[in-house]
Amino acid sequence: MDKLVLITNDDGVYSTGIRALREAAAKVWNTVVVAPDREQSARSHALTLDRPLRVKTISDGIMAVDGTPTDCMMLALRRLLKRSPDLALSGINHGANLGTDVIYSGTVAGATEAVLLNVPAIAVSVVDPDNTAFETAAEITVRIADRVMKRGLPEGVFLNVNIPPRWSGRIEITRQGTRRYRDVITEKTDPRGRPYYWIGGELEEIPGENRTDVAALDRGSISITPLHLDMTAAHVLNEMESWSFE
Repeated sequence: MDKLVLITNDDGVYSTGIRALREAAAKVWNTVVVAPDREQSARSHALTLDRPLRVKTISDGIMAVDGTPTDCMMLALRRLLKRSPDLALSGINHGANLGTDVIYSGTVAGATEAVLLNVPAIAVSVVDPDNTAFETAAEITVRIADRVMKRGLPEGVFLNVNIPPRWSGRIEITRQGTRRYRDVITEKTDPRGRPYYWIGGELEEIPGENRTDVAALDRGSISITPLHLDMTAAHVLNEMESWSFE
């Protein structure tokens, strides 16, 4: 057990998903948990810059940070750990992180920050409305992580894994799909007559997608999507070079 795995999430250090993941990973590797002290969902890649961060040791190898998943990963890798881990795991998130939702995801941001700091990483989410699938999801994550440990990942690439509530037994390598929502903002009025707003909405169906993470989960498959840090739209570079900006 000489390998070291760092675990974070965005549901908080006390969540069911991170507990299941740590228990499964600790059977195979040394583990350290550095996670938010409360839920930090949809915080994306936010860093806390306007106040100091505090770290609380919950138990041996488990630390809580009063910050975001990105804060946790940065603190762990640049200050708290004695050596760089062999792999970072972010999750297991309660709810999918599919398609364009990855832009908002704190779970995906935790893995992104690890890769920015040269540590291979996997973000993991499960669609589990009844809180009954986390142990199975954790075992699957360990299998995927073991393969990454043995095969490695290209520089700047990490994996976004999504697990359906009723797994068909299939695992698909997918591209990032699209998710759109209707009625995203709801406006209401409080008892004093002042307007307030809720952000949220119902998913819209996107026809025509096949080899995507969204379509794979609809088929009951686990989706593994390789994501990378370079957001350059390379196919537009040549066209834009013909533009005149003078």
